Amino acid sequence: MSWGDGTIEMFTSREYREPRRYRSDPSEPYWKQRGWQVSAAFLGVVVLLSGIVALTAGRGTADDGASAPPSKGPLSGTPAMKDGRPDGCRTDDSRGGVMPTSPPDDVDWRALGVARVPVSASAGPTLTQGPVWWCFAHTPAGAVLAAHIIPSHMSGPDWRTIAQEQVVAGPGRDLFVFKRSTVRDDGPGGTPDTGSASGSHRDAGSGSSSAASYAGFSVPAYSGEAATVELLLKTGQGYATTSVALRWSGGDWKVQPSDNGALHTPVKAVQGTNGHLLWGV
Repeated sequence: MSWGDGTIEMFTSREYREPRRYRSDPSEPYWKQRGWQVSAAFLGVVVLLSGIVALTAGRGTADDGASAPPSKGPLSGTPAMKDGRPDGCRTDDSRGGVMPTSPPDDVDWRALGVARVPVSASAGPTLTQGPVWWCFAHTPAGAVLAAHIIPSHMSGPDWRTIAQEQVVAGPGRDLFVFKRSTVRDDGPGGTPDTGSASGSHRDAGSGSSSAASYAGFSVPAYSGEAATVELLLKTGQGYATTSVALRWSGGDWKVQPSDNGALHTPVKAVQGTNGHLLWGV
């Protein structure tokens, strides 16, 4: 499958293959939650966005040349079809705003940089163009998949293109881009190099490291124009949650950043999985 030649490829259920579990040393401790840390699988959201102010404290200028410049993609300047979707994008939106009671039946997992993210032939993303995975169903399930995939792209070298294509334009996006540009993209597995000497997640208190993964989700709010998806993370120390806001814009789901440039709410520890649908992986 080609990813960098600008061609559009269709995701189908046959193309999904379970990748081998990625094993690598993440690049930076998550210092705001004592006793546990998130892995590089959520590095693009937690380390870059929650802690980026502390991460970049004392750096006066952006790190130019650390990532690829943005390229034009399928969601920038593409005329919408009569049905409101970009050219070539078709999904089954027959369930409308019906809230899911289980994950989509056709969910599989793909490697995305250092992450493993859920994908679905019915809920999306059903198309790719270069680094952009897009065309999500205009349903709560489509919003759920977008909330997992779009932020996970932000740890890779093509984050500028993803921000341009799949983050809602405005002051929040501008601030995110400014903050993100201060971090180099030359850490392990394409993750940002934040200056860690050991290149691994270590808890300052215990000296241990633990991997995190997507464990489940809930949809606290949904309309045809906006959605809020809560992501459930599992670590070696327990569970944690964070929420991603999305907006239906230009015929697809995009992340709606906050005014301070964050793509998600602060991560918080929780006692268990109550209130979430579990991925079962």
